[in-house]
This record gives sequence, structure tokens and C-alpha cells, in this order.
Amino acid sequence: MSAPNFFLGVPFESDALTNALDASPPPDGVRTFAPADRHLTVAFLGPCAACDAHAAWEASLELPLFAEAPLRVSLGAVVPMGNPRRPSALSALLVNGREVFEAWMALVRDPLCDAASRPRETRPPKAHLTVARPTRRASDATRRAGIAWAAALDLHHVVTTLDRLALYTWAQDREARLFDVVAERRIAPARE
Repeated sequence: MSAPNFFLGVPFESDALTNALDASPPPDGVRTFAPADRHLTVAFLGPCAACDAHAAWEASLELPLFAEAPLRVSLGAVVPMGNPRRPSALSALLVNGREVFEAWMALVRDPLCDAASRPRETRPPKAHLTVARPTRRASDATRRAGIAWAAALDLHHVVTTLDRLALYTWAQDREARLFDVVAERRIAPARE
């Protein structure tokens, strides 16, 4: 059996987002994330041993957190992400708070990956919240329908406060939820 994926992320809680997604359900073959699964990834560790993931979590306790904490953010456009020809995610981009979040990601994700002995990310930080994914066997037509659905979503009214950091792994029952929280803590302002 392969090692489960682990990542550190910031939970994203918003009744307004849940209501918007409930009011405009995606097409068949596209699955929205459960409220408990919604997060902003900070450092993707990938498949690794639990002890390595916990080493990254311990390292997070020593790293600076947001310059502005808790951080108030809002959502913008929902865009396809992943392979441009076969997108694997439909993600809302942060509008307010984006620069602060991305600067913080750039500061902390390499040390977190290093602590877990995992490869560093090569792409620049991109503050995004995945709201839905096409199923693995989704046809090109289904993916196009999902992209059209995502483009029509208006999430500009969705505002929330980011106030926690969590270590996530795959859920045992992926039909109910995609991820389980292994550890979690409140985010405090960065020390000067």
C-alpha cells in the first residue's frame, strides 16, 4: 500500500460559500468539496511517512505566521487548475488578502517541505481554494461543463477569516470526506 498524501493548509470556513454552491450545483461528473475539506494549501508534502509529516508540523510551530493575523480574505473568480487540457480542479482565487497569504506561503513552504524531507515546490505561490473537482473518469465534455459552471459562479461576496493552520491527510472514507485533520492550531500574529 502506498503512503498517504499529507499537506499543511489553512481551513476555509464560510456558510456563504456553502450556500452559493448549494444554490448552483455543479454538472454531473463534478464533485464539490465538503465544507470540512475546504482549505488553502500552504505546503504539499505528498506521499510520505506520518513521522515525516509530523516533523513538518513541528517545524511549523517555529515559523513566522501571517503578518496580519487573523487574516480576512475574500474570493474572486473560479478558474480551472492543473493540466490545461484536462483540468483536475476548479479553484476560487483569493482577492483580498492574496498578497499577504502568498508572501507567507513563499516564506514558510520550503522549510516545511525540508522538515519532511520532501521536494520543494517549484511553482510560485498561488492562493486558491479548490471548490470542486471533475471525477477521475470525467469526459472532456464533462470537464468543459464544469469549467462553464465555475466561470458562472459569483463568489465575490464570500468573505471569511483565516485563523488556523492544520496538517491534513487522506480521509479513511473518501466518499464522505476527502481529508482528515491530523493536527490543528490557531494562528497568532507574527512576532516582531
